[in-house]
Amino acid sequence: MDSDRFDRMRRIGWLDMDRISLSRCLVAGAGALGNETVKCMVLAGFRKIDVVDMDRVAGSNLSRCVLFRDGDEGCRKSEVLARRAKDLYPDAEIRPINSKVQDLTEWDYDLVLGCLDNFSARMHVNSHAVYHGLPYVDGATDGMTGKVQVVLPGGPCLQCASNGSHARTADLRFSCTRDSHVFVPRMAAEITTTSVIAAVQVREAEKIASGRTDLCAGGITYYNGEDGTMDTVGLDIDPDCPNHPGDRQ
Repeated sequence: MDSDRFDRMRRIGWLDMDRISLSRCLVAGAGALGNETVKCMVLAGFRKIDVVDMDRVAGSNLSRCVLFRDGDEGCRKSEVLARRAKDLYPDAEIRPINSKVQDLTEWDYDLVLGCLDNFSARMHVNSHAVYHGLPYVDGATDGMTGKVQVVLPGGPCLQCASNGSHARTADLRFSCTRDSHVFVPRMAAEITTTSVIAAVQVREAEKIASGRTDLCAGGITYYNGEDGTMDTVGLDIDPDCPNHPGDRQ
């Protein structure tokens, strides 16, 4: 039994390791959250993963990105992440895509995970996931706080939960690293928050891939690392959301 890499996971009755291994996944973002998410995914048995990111590694990434090393500065994040994740699970097929997520033309996936620092890019991924009927697990962090939202086909999406303040920052890119394309001050970032949010994202991805969407967290799950709390708030489809025209009166 101990020769089976995933023996301990198979002991969780509802986990379907075969379906997990066959799921075609897109991870949008190869920074801190993307590092932790891909790490957890390959250790959990996900084998078919595309990672899209336009950025390069910076020195400040090294305190939060488990798969980046000294000497990686200036290298493309998606390429480094794909190479190092394959070291963790040699059977994995991890393809780096060096571009903006907005430039993706292929959406032939079973599952999408969002690890982005840009509201506009997150809305772009959200709308494409809804349009193509793909489950989308979105994660976001800010210092000691973070949140996860599971968007299932036919259910409320990120845009349903957005408001006027989100719209005002839609074209801005919040960054914790490099100078390029940064229009606002850098955001706080911290590895334990990132690890918690990524772990929750991958746990929800395991449920989806195993065909157990009934176990997925509904609404938005908020994490506060300062007081050690996690709460899930319910969410309904916004009838005015452009991604749900069929739900309008």
